[in-house]
Amino acid sequence: MMMKQLLFSFSALLVFLHFTTTLAQAPAKSPKPKGPANVTAILEKVGHFNTLIRLMENTQMGDRINTELATADGGLTLFAPTDSAFASLKAGTLNSLTDLQKSQLVQFHVLTAYNSLPQFQTVSNPVPTQAGDTGKGHFPLSITMGGNQVNISTGLTNATITSSIYTDGQLAVYEVDKVLLPLEIFNPLPPAPAAAPKKAAAPALAPSAAAPVANITSVDVSSAMGLMIRHAAVSFGVAAIAAFSL
Repeated sequence: MMMKQLLFSFSALLVFLHFTTTLAQAPAKSPKPKGPANVTAILEKVGHFNTLIRLMENTQMGDRINTELATADGGLTLFAPTDSAFASLKAGTLNSLTDLQKSQLVQFHVLTAYNSLPQFQTVSNPVPTQAGDTGKGHFPLSITMGGNQVNISTGLTNATITSSIYTDGQLAVYEVDKVLLPLEIFNPLPPAPAAAPKKAAAPALAPSAAAPVANITSVDVSSAMGLMIRHAAVSFGVAAIAAFSL
């Protein structure tokens, strides 16, 4: 009886050792690769970016940003105005924009590269955005850093980063206290004034037209002098005859 118990215990030990060895040798499952960030999902999780999310959905810019994060290198940086920032705009501002201008407004809030907060100390201004032309009067954006505060200027708006919402080395999302208004949309350059037409020069008088006037004047003067001389001679003659008669 005791021998059977010993054999049973020994067999159980062998089975335990077998399974322990098998489990130790089995390769561990690799973690699933992390997919690209979804920018609208990040904003929805925070909870006070409803206007920006709606604008991104209406212009399909949210999908475009997500696609670029999945396919492009270099990353992106998004400045996200809060609902209160949009509410501070003049009533009807967004509704007055065309579809193209709405897309450009969202693009103006997206830098074409990933930037951590310390990297803002060394950026070169104007900073390129997805809106394009950074020239004067178009879509210039300047970023400066003083202490721990990041300041953003568009030429119309001076905003600051109030918090870092998300960063993963590929996408950075920062909350800003104002909507960034680009000059191209909200203060376009006036068209260049048209050149003043040249004044037409006065036509010169033809020589043949001017000559007869001088001739006529000369003839008139000569005739008048001849008449005066003849009149004086006649008067003198009359006077002389009257004198001799006396």
